[in-house]
Amino acid sequence: MEVELPKNKPSHEAAVVAPTSSSPPLPSPLLKIITVAGIAAGVQFGWALQLSLLTPYVQLLGIPHTYSALIWLCGPISGMLVQPIVGYHSDRCTSRFGRRRPFIAAGSISVAIAVFLIGFAADLGHLFGDVLSKSSKPRAIVIFVIGFWILDVANNMLQGPCRALLADLSRGDQSRTRTANSFFSFFMAVGNVLGYAAGSYSGLHKIFPFTLTTACDVYCANLKSCFFLSIVLLMSVTVFALLTVKEERIQPVNSGSGEEDGKGGLPFFGQIFGAFKELKRPMWILLLVTCLNWIAWFPFLLFDTDWMGKEVYGGTVGKGRNYDKGVHAGALGLLLNSVVLGFMSLGVEALARGLGGVKRLWGVVNILLAICLALTVLITKLAEAWRHRQIQPPPPPPPGIKAGALALFAALGIPLAVTYSIPFALASIFCNDSGAGQGLSLGVLNLAIVVPQMVVSVLSGPFDALFGGGNLPAFVVAAVSAAASGICAFTMLPSPSPDATKIIAPGGFH
Repeated sequence: MEVELPKNKPSHEAAVVAPTSSSPPLPSPLLKIITVAGIAAGVQFGWALQLSLLTPYVQLLGIPHTYSALIWLCGPISGMLVQPIVGYHSDRCTSRFGRRRPFIAAGSISVAIAVFLIGFAADLGHLFGDVLSKSSKPRAIVIFVIGFWILDVANNMLQGPCRALLADLSRGDQSRTRTANSFFSFFMAVGNVLGYAAGSYSGLHKIFPFTLTTACDVYCANLKSCFFLSIVLLMSVTVFALLTVKEERIQPVNSGSGEEDGKGGLPFFGQIFGAFKELKRPMWILLLVTCLNWIAWFPFLLFDTDWMGKEVYGGTVGKGRNYDKGVHAGALGLLLNSVVLGFMSLGVEALARGLGGVKRLWGVVNILLAICLALTVLITKLAEAWRHRQIQPPPPPPPGIKAGALALFAALGIPLAVTYSIPFALASIFCNDSGAGQGLSLGVLNLAIVVPQMVVSVLSGPFDALFGGGNLPAFVVAAVSAAASGICAFTMLPSPSPDATKIIAPGGFH
């Protein structure tokens, strides 16, 4: 079913001051888009370090395993609150530095502060009275948790305005909007590769010898060194983008609702509830497809290395070496996944044209995602059958099963590239019809991502235990959800009108 969007409908954020005749000539729009999208490499470098290094660091500080999951809830909670709030205010920001740039700068500085607190948590805890001989270091834990939450909030402050700025730069051109989000996805892959590579190198602390202290062992020193590199990369790409891509100041926008904009109301909550109330059918369907898509993704993203250690390698946490070998193999799989993600991100636009539109591309890759998730059952059963034929304790799986599991990780980079780009591009295209600005619309879309994450985080463990433990029950549910997401994309998701351009008023950038 094809739904054609209204053409050239004015947006709430169309009050951009047009450039004067004395404005300098505009450089290549694609060059500016690549410059802004490059910030994603710095952001994702830090995320990759979080995923690969922080869990052992948490154990080093003595945080009980039963409470460590509560720390990771910060991501979805901050994503649920921070991105819509920042999006709302960035849509309406009248700073002379522009709408998005002040939030991007504040987010980058906050990331640097958070990384310092995380990296030096053990040292600061020891300085404030932690006893190194005790397994639990409460002062270090408090500092770490504060830094970790600041980091998640800061990352959400960065990503929303960055994507909104890419949409602004695209000026409503659908092809350019998809290209911009594809480059954002590409640089996320670059950040992943750099982060996993830095995290896997155990001698990085030698470059920064001051990181090795009485309270901080070699592993902790390597973590500090990785985060130093993370700050340098993020600050470099952010400063370069902020200096070379400038925005014009906008005039305040009055939507005509005193309840939303007046002093007596609650501006953000009135605006976001109004945005939900005024969402048109295309945006609701986009939220549905995105929600189903992320219900499919999160079980694998949360438990991929655990699946390799337990189901593929047959290991047990804390017993023997098979589990650790499986986790390391899973880390290699994530690296391959990131490489494929990077190459695929550059080809999203060409594939969309070849398949006849973004809705078909998203539908096809969601079916591919469902197939890959279903194949985890086959790989697990093959590994179990092989172990039953071996003497105890069984060695790691044979090369064929290893290769199959790693190929699965790599293949998942294809749908992941589309997941990181197409939904955000469609949200930017549909936002003109949703009654909200670019920033707020992307924040609303983010709710369709973080809500499934919270649901999966809370329910996947008990659900797996209900069926005897292991990761396969959640993976099967994920495969069904991916298939449903693909079917909805094929049959319900509207195709934007080819000439539905000029979502954002022209001008506003140097």
